[in-house]
Amino acid sequence: MKVDILAIGVHPDDVELSCSGTLLKHIKSGHTVAILDLTRGELGTKGNADLRMKEAKAAADIMGVIYREQAGLEDGFFQYSQENIKAIIPYIRKFQPEIVLTNAPKDRHPDHGRAAKLTADACFYSGLIKIKTQWEGQDQEAWRPRAVYHYIQDDHLTPDFVVDITSEIDQKIDAIMAYKSQFYNKNDDGPETPISQKNFIDSVKGKNAVFGRSIRVDFAEGFICDRIPGIDNLMDLV
Repeated sequence: MKVDILAIGVHPDDVELSCSGTLLKHIKSGHTVAILDLTRGELGTKGNADLRMKEAKAAADIMGVIYREQAGLEDGFFQYSQENIKAIIPYIRKFQPEIVLTNAPKDRHPDHGRAAKLTADACFYSGLIKIKTQWEGQDQEAWRPRAVYHYIQDDHLTPDFVVDITSEIDQKIDAIMAYKSQFYNKNDDGPETPISQKNFIDSVKGKNAVFGRSIRVDFAEGFICDRIPGIDNLMDLV
């Protein structure tokens, strides 16, 4: 079950909106990826939890993500707690990722910031051998990812680094639009939300274009570091 990257989002579609281009890029280069959704997004104005689970599966298929798990926390009302940290640790130990990508530390939706701290701290506590967990009746070994990076979502935060996703932008949009209940549909006469407005997808691409401009490419995704990353060679920087 070990993967290179575990992408964690509090709601189904967080990962697609914020870092799916980066996941696609790494999948194409042979890296393994898993996604963990902390909730089923059951408080969303549009659609329902069961439908969003089907959409999440469709989005994973578009990206080529083999493993997608559901932690079952309560949308909107989960808290930073020992119980919820311990709910996330088994997934980190199951997948043993080198890198975890997770929600923005501050964002328009209050769930995002709470999830950011919850998942980052779960990554730390997952490395403590005295915290005991099991998966399918088997004891798990302690595991701590090498790095946790927060993807930038709705608020325009200053990234610590960006990833070129120019070649992946179209497939990223396809993955986002797998959530047909959530985004613009001219035949939908239901209530409008901030993300179902006609220009929302354009704003996603626009943000990726702004990040891309900083490294002179068409599109990029931005990330915030928990700790300072290091490189082996200055020539790796663009």
